[in-house]
Amino acid sequence: MNREIQAVGLDIGTSKVKCIIGEAAENGAMSIVGFGQTESRGLRGGIVTTTDSVAEAIRRAVEEAERMSGLEVQMATVNLSGEHLRGENKAGVVAVAGAGREILQDDVDRSIESASAMPLPAGWEIVDRLPQEFIIDGQNGIIEPVGMRGARLESRIHVVTSPSAGKQNLVKAVNHAGLDVQNLMLEPLAAATATLSDDDKEYGCALVNIGAEVTSLMIFGRGAVQHTAVFPFGGMHFTKDIAVGLRVSIPEAGKIKELYGCVAGFLMDEEERAQIIEINPVGRSETRILSKETLCDILQPRAIELLQHVALEVINTGAQMSSGVILTGGGSLNRGMVEIAEQVFDAPTRLGFLESGLFTGLLDEVNSPEWAVAGGLALASMQAQIREQMH
Repeated sequence: MNREIQAVGLDIGTSKVKCIIGEAAENGAMSIVGFGQTESRGLRGGIVTTTDSVAEAIRRAVEEAERMSGLEVQMATVNLSGEHLRGENKAGVVAVAGAGREILQDDVDRSIESASAMPLPAGWEIVDRLPQEFIIDGQNGIIEPVGMRGARLESRIHVVTSPSAGKQNLVKAVNHAGLDVQNLMLEPLAAATATLSDDDKEYGCALVNIGAEVTSLMIFGRGAVQHTAVFPFGGMHFTKDIAVGLRVSIPEAGKIKELYGCVAGFLMDEEERAQIIEINPVGRSETRILSKETLCDILQPRAIELLQHVALEVINTGAQMSSGVILTGGGSLNRGMVEIAEQVFDAPTRLGFLESGLFTGLLDEVNSPEWAVAGGLALASMQAQIREQMH
C-alpha cells in the first residue's frame, strides 16, 4: 500500500460538511481510513455567505476524520456547486502540426482550447472542460487520440462555466480552515465518480444529486458527460413545507421529516396511514396530533414537482438512458423518492451507493447516497496523486 498518498474529499454542503480520508489500496481502489461530518453554517444555495462560519464547520468535520484516521490533513479536493453552474457542449478543430502527422498531447490541448474559446459574461470563468470524444479526419468516437495519425483533429467537449466569485470564496473558506485546495470538482461529477459504473456512463444515465438547497443533474452517454444542469431547490423545500403546513419550527420540521416522512402515499398500508404523530406548534405549549397520511399529503406533491423539473430537462436533451436514473445526496433519502422518480422519469431508478469495487476500509459506515460526493472527491484526489507520481 502506498502510504505517500493521502486522499481527502471535502464535501461542503448547505446543511452538512463531510470529509473522507482515504489511502491507495489494491486494484485502483481506495481504502477509507477516516470520515467526519458536522452541521454546516454560512452557505446558501451552495454559495459561501460567511467565510468564518464555513471555515469553522470545515475544521470540525476534518478534525473528526483526522482523529479516526490518525492522519493530519494538509489539502483536500473540494466540491464546486451552486445554482449558477452552466454546462454546454462545444467543438473545436485544429490542423495536426507534428512530423508524420502523429497527434501529440499538444494538439489535443490546442483542440480543447479552440473548443472552449467562448465569450463569457463579466465575472464568469470556465471551471471545467470534460472531453466527450475526438474526431480524426472524420473518424469519430475516439477517446485517446495521442499517438494516432491524422491531418485534422476535432474535439467535442462539455464546458462548465460559473461566476468566479463563488469559487474564490469557497477556496478562501477552505484556506481559512488551514487547508490547501488540491482540486475543485463539480459536485455531480464527484457523486458520479463514486457511484456509477463504466457501463452506466457508456449506455447512458442521469445522475441527480439532491442537496439541501441545490439539485444538480449530470447526464452521461457514450462514456462521457453530455449535459449538466443545476436547479435552485432541494431537500430543504420539504422541511419548509412541513414547517409552514404544520406551523412548527424548522428544526422540528426537519425531525418530523426524518422520522416519519414519506413522499409516496402508495407505499403505506391503511394501518400506517392512520398512525398518529405528535407535534409541537411554534409558540404553543400543547401538542397537536396528525396522521402520517396528512404528512405524506404535504410531501408528495413537492417531490413530484421537484422531480418533474429535472425530468423535463432530461427530456429536452433527448438523452438515451438505458441505465436509468441514479439519485444521490441527502435529499434522495426521503422514503419513496426512488418510487416517485421512477414514475416521473418513466425510467429505472435507484439510489447511488459507493461502488464496492472502488472503495474498501470503512466503507460500510459511509455507504449512503449522502456520502457519494465526499467519496467521489476523495477517490478523484487519490487518482490525481497516482497520476502525478507516474509522470
